Amino acid sequence: MAKVPVFLIVILELYCWEAIGNAEYTIYKDSNRPLNRRIKDLMSRMSLEEKIGQMTQIERSVASAEVMKKYYIGSVLSGGGSVPAQQASPETWVDMVNEFQKGSLSTRLGIPMIYGIDALHGHNNAYNATIFPHNIGLGATRDPQLVKKIGAATALEIRATGIPYTFAPCIAVCRDPRWGRCYESYSEDPKIVRAMTEIVPGLQGDIPSNSRKGIPYVDGKEKVVACAKHYVGDGGTTKGINANNTVTSKHELLSIHMPAYYNSIIKGVSTVMVSYSSWNGVKMHANRDLVTGFLKNTLRFRGFVISDMEGIDLMTSPSHANYTYSILAGVNAGIDMIMVPYNYTEFIDGLTMLVKNNFIPMTRIDDAVKRILRVKFTVGLFENPLADYSMAKYLGCQEHRELAREAVRKSLVLLKNGESANEELIPLSRKTSKILVAGTHADNIGNQCGGWTIQWQGQSGNITHGTTILAAIKNTVDHKTEVVFSENPDAGYVKSNNFSYAIVVVGEPPYAETDGDNLNLTIPDPGPSVITNACSSVKCVVVLITGRPVVIQPYLAQIDALVAAWLPGTEGQGVADVLFGDYGFTGKLPRTWFKNVDQLPMNVGDLHYDPLFPFGYGLTTEPLKAN
Repeated sequence: MAKVPVFLIVILELYCWEAIGNAEYTIYKDSNRPLNRRIKDLMSRMSLEEKIGQMTQIERSVASAEVMKKYYIGSVLSGGGSVPAQQASPETWVDMVNEFQKGSLSTRLGIPMIYGIDALHGHNNAYNATIFPHNIGLGATRDPQLVKKIGAATALEIRATGIPYTFAPCIAVCRDPRWGRCYESYSEDPKIVRAMTEIVPGLQGDIPSNSRKGIPYVDGKEKVVACAKHYVGDGGTTKGINANNTVTSKHELLSIHMPAYYNSIIKGVSTVMVSYSSWNGVKMHANRDLVTGFLKNTLRFRGFVISDMEGIDLMTSPSHANYTYSILAGVNAGIDMIMVPYNYTEFIDGLTMLVKNNFIPMTRIDDAVKRILRVKFTVGLFENPLADYSMAKYLGCQEHRELAREAVRKSLVLLKNGESANEELIPLSRKTSKILVAGTHADNIGNQCGGWTIQWQGQSGNITHGTTILAAIKNTVDHKTEVVFSENPDAGYVKSNNFSYAIVVVGEPPYAETDGDNLNLTIPDPGPSVITNACSSVKCVVVLITGRPVVIQPYLAQIDALVAAWLPGTEGQGVADVLFGDYGFTGKLPRTWFKNVDQLPMNVGDLHYDPLFPFGYGLTTEPLKAN
């Protein structure tokens, strides 16, 4: 047998060692390689089953490490009120998220899942989180930099629970306050909504100055993936009926409802959620022209498009009536990640069949997966898939509560203050013998926060930590001033007790989405009688806790001072700060305040504009002392 030259043996050994090294080295796992190269390398290794898994988002209640591994699930979400345990600690959240993640990491390719949650006004599902004013109140501040700070604080609180993705902000332009989601909209004016997209860099971080527009951007482990929603026209439906039909011209759609998407995309927003609603009769979840044609091709959005919860099911009436059609229409429209919270195996089987039978091209699947992976790489999930407890300290921290208190102060709109400048009631005197605090919303954190707080619909009662308006008043008045609270006092009681003045805090009960649709917009009982009983015999300030303008004209003559406080969140001290003059009123109406519902819809600029209080209205007061 001939001898092999020594130099050939050396070369063969080097080749074998390099091959072994290459078997361990994969481009997609190398953070030093270019992003697109990593995506391309990973996708070249993926089976159809793994790709469809990436496109699937399921609810935490049906998720487990085994499910994540078996179906290659790409994402898990918490629906409203869906938590690992009642009053769960940040550590409990982290443990749950990591358990799901370990299932994903145990798959052949180890692609991490991404966990998403609705953090709409702070991390509102989490017990003890800071709850900021809902967006309608933030619109009244006219302060985009404040909103950016709120985004940054919210990101820290979301990360405190091990979560890297929020389904926020809602950049709807609510054109009719009868809509149950109107409080999720910053304003009826698209200019204000555009300005408030500063929350996107608050949540995600400021994009580098030299970055290409439309590319998702998340600046490290203290930031989260944001989601602009609901694309597009969700705030323009007929009579404000949730998830219904927006009848409008293309010009109006583009000039009123689309501009904030443009702003969000150039600020690097990572995901966009499609609306349940329709535009001129075409379901947005099936609207290829607007999802693929305009959002992806014209606006050059490079993140991923996500459906709303069971959004493809709701494309048919009744829901889920023709699921194969729904999958086909939704995916071909350009939706990349499908929120199929519970019935995910039917979706996976249906999509697999449609691809294998050439009803949905592989190019469409690859587009979806590329976008999903781009966001996962960008947020750093491949390098840091597992969360730890190091950020737990941020949940409900004092610094964030102070920021929320500032937001409350700036969001309050003073609509009336005495009959004239000589008879102003506000600032209220804090040194007086006895004051009455009345109403269903004076001592109730749940009513103060509104929907999307602990529960999806919200919940009346003291459901999380915070300061009620009653507690704030007691904290603020002189220690010798007696504060008497009566939720629903009768007129005789008010008249016979010699109160110096009354503070009446009434409004809407908590609600969310369709449950909040309301064609009459009256203050529920006993609100009107509390106003009448308290204001008939004593000077009174009425503080309205509502998600939108409500019918107030019938009571206006008997009210001495009127404050729109919207849904202020957990930090009720901000209300007392302004009522008693530590700070001045500065808020301006983000919405037109109608006289009666027969005028609706009525928005600034309309020909027949005859409001009770016009868009932008808001009286101001000077603080009593420097701060």
